[in-house]
Amino acid sequence: IACLVMYLFAEFDDAANLLAANPDATTISIDEPVEIPKNQHSRLQEPGREEDDELLGTDDSDKTELLAGQKKSAPFWTFDYYQTFFDVDTYQVLDRIKGSVFPVPGKNFVRLYIRSNPDLYGPFWICATLVFTIAVSGNLSNFFIHLGKPTYHYVPEFRKVSIAATTIYAYAWLVPLALWGFLMWRNSKVMNIVSYSFLEIVCVYGYSLFIYIPTAILWIIPQKVVRWVLVVFSLCLSGSVLVMTFWPAVRDDNRRIAVATVATILLLHALLAVGCLAYFFDAPELDIPAPIIPAQNGTTVVTKSH
Repeated sequence: IACLVMYLFAEFDDAANLLAANPDATTISIDEPVEIPKNQHSRLQEPGREEDDELLGTDDSDKTELLAGQKKSAPFWTFDYYQTFFDVDTYQVLDRIKGSVFPVPGKNFVRLYIRSNPDLYGPFWICATLVFTIAVSGNLSNFFIHLGKPTYHYVPEFRKVSIAATTIYAYAWLVPLALWGFLMWRNSKVMNIVSYSFLEIVCVYGYSLFIYIPTAILWIIPQKVVRWVLVVFSLCLSGSVLVMTFWPAVRDDNRRIAVATVATILLLHALLAVGCLAYFFDAPELDIPAPIIPAQNGTTVVTKSH
């Protein structure tokens, strides 16, 4: 111990002698943080770069996506592979539904809610609920409109369920498939284009349809003005989710192509809403001849149904 103490004093004496010989010498304390040169952070300090990473999801979300992809390493023909698409809890689904109903301006829906764990559970049940909501609400709307008319004979139209299912699921799968293929094609042409995965695009479209469930229920109100106001309101909410998600991915492309892509997305979304309203709720009345019922006095009575 005595030798160690003497050695430390000798070191301090040497340091004091050096400072006395050169007073301008700089010393480094172990308690002081080492300053990192600013040129090493030039990429992070580029104006607008941090915002682009946040919108496009090219920062830490890429690592999260890579880890998510490593989890789905099971062969696609096994049940475990598809089980990962439904590995989501109730809180995550509710959070994503809230995000689709109350979009945050300037925030990317995929980065905030989807990229960490994309799922098919929410989109599947949202589409299924929307199918039955539109079919049932359409029948109820037709019933309430003609309620009290002596010539009206109510007949439930179960075929509306199959028509609504075909329309909703075709839109929720074919449109994302076409958009995914388009983004992949443009990614090969323009390096700055960010291509979302097919599952992420399906999630965005599936959750964006949730707002039409309460809208379809309110479409039972037999007032065209109220119905069209609800359509415009729903389009503004769900359309803003789609625009804020896909515009950052295509804005670095040719300006005309980027605008045309977003306009096509909104047009198809509007056609779905307007088409459902026109077919299931505002369909023209058709006179269907009812069977002739013979009366007891020898005359015939012809009933009329719509």
